[in-house]
Order: sequence, then structure tokens, then C-alpha cells
Amino acid sequence: MCVYRLQVLVLFGLAASGLRQAVGMRVYTSGEQEAVNGTDVRLKCTFESKENIKPSLLSVSWTFRPLGPGHDESVFFYQEKPYPPAEGRFRKKALWAGDILAGDASIIIREVKFTFNGTFSCQVKNPPDVHGNPGTVKLTVVHTASFSEIVVVAGIILGAIALIMVVLILVLSIRRCRKKRQNRERNSELPQTRKDPTMCHPAKAVHLYVEVSSFEVDSSDGMISDPSTPESSSSEEDEPSSDEDEGDDSD
Repeated sequence: MCVYRLQVLVLFGLAASGLRQAVGMRVYTSGEQEAVNGTDVRLKCTFESKENIKPSLLSVSWTFRPLGPGHDESVFFYQEKPYPPAEGRFRKKALWAGDILAGDASIIIREVKFTFNGTFSCQVKNPPDVHGNPGTVKLTVVHTASFSEIVVVAGIILGAIALIMVVLILVLSIRRCRKKRQNRERNSELPQTRKDPTMCHPAKAVHLYVEVSSFEVDSSDGMISDPSTPESSSSEEDEPSSDEDEGDDSD
């Protein structure tokens, strides 16, 4: 009975160890991807490891299997630094675009051709975490972008334009409100009393005075003449001289 229990425990431990190894390295890819002939495409590959990432030991391998007859072909290899292929259809076409510390093992394929139609596989090893299924990307090269992709791109562009317009409207509205508030505050600080124009300096208020001229009408001919002013000579003739008064008194 004890031997049986011991065997069960051993088998359970082995199974658990194998399960941990199987789920240790996890690789994620898009599964399927479409690209227009002659354009660049980014083949995304991310990973998770149960072990701490060791840059000197971690390796990334990309391989390609064509749709038609043919054998697997190396596309890219990375370990501490990128190793692009020196020959084959992907020579000067594959570029490193990943960041292993961030769990990214993506690459870029430049100027894709119809001969690139096939399945790309991404395998990551981080010793001792070397077990795990590779991620795959089935690439389809087409003449033009599909309608769904065009709609998505158009929607992104229109959304960006709409967002920019909304931001501009908000900025202009805020500026207008601030300007109105400043004008109200400025007007409230000004004195509200109204200045009487008659209180200014007399020399500056000449325009407030109206010169009124008086006229006399001669009843004999109906002509308008200047007003007569008493002269000193007439006043002197009307008054009797002091000599004449004295003469009269003497008589």
C-alpha cells in the first residue's frame, strides 16, 4: 500500500513537472495577416516566460514555410543581437523590431512579394525555459488593401480629424470666455460717475458759450441797426456846465 502511494506521488510529481514545462514559455502571434504587395509589414510576436529573462541566453528564431511545395527557410535569428539572413528570399528584407526585455520578438518584412505568401513561425527559448509551441502567422500578399482595411483606415483618419476639430473649438471657446471675463473685470474697475462738461477749465469750454447780439429796429424805415450806446460827449452836453450855473446864480 505504501509502495502504491509512493508511485502515485512520483507520477503526480512528474506530471506536474511536465505541465510546468509545457506552459512555461507562451508565444502569441496574430494568426493571420494581410499585406499589400510592395509594402512593409510587421509580424508581431510576443512571449511570456516563467523564468527571468536572460538577454545573453534568450534566443528568437523565425522560419518560413511557403504555400506551395518547398522546405522551411530561415527568416531571422536573434541572440543578444540580430542575425538577419545572409542569403535566400529574405536577404535584406527582414529587420529586427522587437524588445526582449518587454517580451516582444517582432520583425519587419520589407517590400513584401507574392512569393512571401506562406506561414511564418516564431519560436522563443529562454533557458531553462525552452519548451513551448511556436507562434505562427499566415501572411497573405494582395494587390490592394481589402475593403475592411480601407474602412478602418478611413475611420481612423476621420476620427483623428474630428478630435482635432473638437480640441480647436474648445481652445477657441476658452479663449473667448477669458477675453469676455477680462473685459467685464476691466469695465467694473472703471469709475461709474459721469463728468459734467461745464466743470472743465473756462479756456477749454469756449464752445459752451453762445454770443448773443442785440439788434434795434428803426420804426421809421423798418431797418435793423446796431444798438446805440450812450457816448461820453452826449452825456456831457446834457449836463449843464458849472460855469453857467454859477452865472445864473449871480443874476
